[in-house]
Amino acid sequence: MKNLKFIMVAFLVPLFSHSFAQQKPALSWKDVSKWTYNRGSSLSPDGQWLAWTSGPTEGDLKMTLRKTLDTNTYSYPIGANAGVLQFSKDSKYAAFKVSAKDAEAKAARKANKPAYDKLTIVSLAENKQTSFERVRNFSFSGDSPSWVAIQFMALETAPKEPTAAKGTDVLLYNLNTKKSFNLGNVTEFAFNKAGDQFAYIIDANGQNGNGIFLRDMKTGLTTALDNDKATYKSINWNENGTAFALLKSNKNEKYKDEVFSVIGINKINGDLTSKVIYNGLEDSNFPKGKGIHTNASPYWSDDQTTLYFGINSLAKKDDKKADSSKTKPEPKKEDIEKPDMIIWNWQDKRLQSAQQTQEMRDKMFSYISSYRVADQKFTQLADSLMRSVTVAPKQLYAIGYDNSNYELMGNLDGQSYTDVYLIDLKTGTKKRLFEKMYATNGGRLSVAPNGKMASYYVDGVFYSINLETGIRTNLTGNIKSSFVDQLDDHNVSKPATQNLGWSSDSKYALIMDNYDLWKIAADGKTVVALSDWKSKKTEVAGRLRIYQDEKGTDLSKDQYFSVFNTKDKKGGIGLLPAGKSKIEILFMDDNAYGNFAKAEKGSVYVYTKSNAQESPSYYASTTATLTAPKQVNSNTPDQAKYAWTSGVKLIDYVSANGDSLQAAIYLPANYVPGKAYPTITYIYERLTDGLNNYSMPSFPGGGFNKAMYLSNGYAVLEPDIKYKLNDPGMSAVACVVPAVKAAIATGIVDEKNVAIHGHSWGGYQTSFLITQTNIFKAAAAGAPLTNMISMYSLIYWNSGGTNQAIFEASQGRLTPGYWDNWDAFARNSPIYHIKKVQTPLLLLHNDKDGAVDFTQGIEYYNGLRRLNKPVVMITYKGENHGIAKLPNRKDYAVRMMEYFDYMLKGKPAPGWWSKGVDRSDMEKHLEARAFDESEEH
Repeated sequence: MKNLKFIMVAFLVPLFSHSFAQQKPALSWKDVSKWTYNRGSSLSPDGQWLAWTSGPTEGDLKMTLRKTLDTNTYSYPIGANAGVLQFSKDSKYAAFKVSAKDAEAKAARKANKPAYDKLTIVSLAENKQTSFERVRNFSFSGDSPSWVAIQFMALETAPKEPTAAKGTDVLLYNLNTKKSFNLGNVTEFAFNKAGDQFAYIIDANGQNGNGIFLRDMKTGLTTALDNDKATYKSINWNENGTAFALLKSNKNEKYKDEVFSVIGINKINGDLTSKVIYNGLEDSNFPKGKGIHTNASPYWSDDQTTLYFGINSLAKKDDKKADSSKTKPEPKKEDIEKPDMIIWNWQDKRLQSAQQTQEMRDKMFSYISSYRVADQKFTQLADSLMRSVTVAPKQLYAIGYDNSNYELMGNLDGQSYTDVYLIDLKTGTKKRLFEKMYATNGGRLSVAPNGKMASYYVDGVFYSINLETGIRTNLTGNIKSSFVDQLDDHNVSKPATQNLGWSSDSKYALIMDNYDLWKIAADGKTVVALSDWKSKKTEVAGRLRIYQDEKGTDLSKDQYFSVFNTKDKKGGIGLLPAGKSKIEILFMDDNAYGNFAKAEKGSVYVYTKSNAQESPSYYASTTATLTAPKQVNSNTPDQAKYAWTSGVKLIDYVSANGDSLQAAIYLPANYVPGKAYPTITYIYERLTDGLNNYSMPSFPGGGFNKAMYLSNGYAVLEPDIKYKLNDPGMSAVACVVPAVKAAIATGIVDEKNVAIHGHSWGGYQTSFLITQTNIFKAAAAGAPLTNMISMYSLIYWNSGGTNQAIFEASQGRLTPGYWDNWDAFARNSPIYHIKKVQTPLLLLHNDKDGAVDFTQGIEYYNGLRRLNKPVVMITYKGENHGIAKLPNRKDYAVRMMEYFDYMLKGKPAPGWWSKGVDRSDMEKHLEARAFDESEEH
């Protein structure tokens, strides 16, 4: 230990002895159910009001509305569900749903009865409330917020068969006059942006009066734009609110399914409103066997000359008539017994399992197409080979991606390539821009707001291309900095740094190196560093988007950025003033900042601040430089009642591979300097960037909640892991073991009582580490990979694909296949070192795990059991990769802590660990452990 080299970086919070202070109780799992915290927030357009929901993990919640700049506060009970609050555009009204109370909702579910939401509208000036019952959804009337549209639930007695009418009542309620107008049988509605036009769809019994209607909200005049014995859906206003498109479906005796048409509405003028209807059936240019598809919302081009929509298969009915001369009718196809089978062919581009998993997605896939109204020209943009097509801004061009020549190999080794095409939307002509572009880095063009320029990345360099002329320009090649992500250690060729897109005037590309942001002219002739922080290890972590409907980064307005120091993990916010060329760091400290927003119509800025000890609270400022911020709310009111973490330390250490790395040591409640504590080492990949993140008490899907363990007297160690290709497990050993030793050397960590835990990839590394070291007294591994050889070719059932691509180009970091790399696969497989395991293991693996096959857990468990190693595997029936059901999450959280308390604190061993539970006793065991009765049996 004397020769161990490490450096204490910083005490990020003051540390002091609590020996003379009255001890607060530790948080229990029962307390987590009652834990009150904030979630969801809304800022009014004028910035004067902030709204948020708060309440316990389980139970009834409340909605709070508070003035951002004074103490005026309103609070309303909203039941068990956290709804979203909407403000009217003039900031005079707020509206939110109120759900059934927790007890009422549970009773309704038990009785298999519906529970309905209410709507509360608040007049903010006088806190006057108006309520409506049985509400489905609602909407304020855009920029002219005199109205709110409220749709009600159908009556319980309403017909429920598939052919029944879908419409219900909609109330148009005038917020000023309090007058209301009822519209019956409405399925869908939408105000335009200005709020002066209200489009709605009628779906009535027998399709009587069905159609699309438009109400002028100023005059009350309603126009029937289209009526038919048909079903209408997907109203989609353009951004300016001057036109909209929708879909209409009719039954057609020639086709098996209903035939859809796209309807375009523009030049709005009552009965003189312009309307175009197109379904393609009579168009010789429309592809045979296709029809307009229900799964994509149609929309107008900006100039309202062209409609865009999706198409897919449309099957005709079998119109062959039976031959009457036959005396014996042929059996119906559905009566013939057929084999139930799958044929797996080595040439399948996608595995049969992937095709099966993605079958519904494939059926619902829409091939984007266009219809130009003036000359009635249809153009199919996407097809079976070039499925991915993006219509660029201004609808001058579209960019198409065709990976058909490379799809099979990409699914095998994870190294993706694509051909990139430019589609001229005026002529429909397609031109290949790039052949076999490396797509594992993203492989996508970033098109400028003018639709004429794009940026892209190849082999460590960003370029621009003029889509009109085809001229290509090197943007970053002459900058003395690297645009290869230095921290990305996957098997990817020269992974790219961030591309933040274009300025709103399309003159500049905004591109990151590993620390700084560059403003580069589209022709590459001028380059400006908007930050110069590499020497300080400070980076531009991202742009904070605060302007609604923005198109690119408007450099004539103030722009804000999150900033972060990779060495000391300080975070903050930076400002690029309008028209300037240097980002100013407004503040930077040992906190995490988030949820930054600016009032749409005012100079009010809000953001959250938090750290390892303090939960996120909102602050507001009225200056662009965020000076003199005022705290608007507080969070987690019960935290003060309990023992809480004493802070966090950041340490530097050197891995066994010689890499300089860092680890975070979160201090237990009531920490006393010089005293060593039982410690949980939690691992995944690089974790120290989250040093100042707050851990909210909860029942997590993997069982481990940091806040709970810190409150209960554990320290928690989170080290960074840097990987070497073909040695993922050995890399974890090389990084984690020195981190543990460095943490022990601080005196905080009790070297005799250190455990390790991880889930998924962290579970794999946990199960591997205990084959290579005995430094841990106990281990808990969730959903671990354990045999890299067998896992390599198993199926990732959540997607249906194979793990091979994940191994070779993503997290697995093993390449190529094990047949050519046997030693590396075996060297990094826990199962092949299983005899060396001396650490007791709690193993979680669910039987429906769609990410890491259940057999991986079974194989490790049975191997350890055969060797008489102490191991318990817990399986929650029907659960996937993480635990979803709340009773199961509660159960595993409790069991994991019981296990660690026994192993590291010397508490009595839980019976399920020391003796097991026979199947015949399981029901009794679970009843005895009912969470509400006890969390420590």
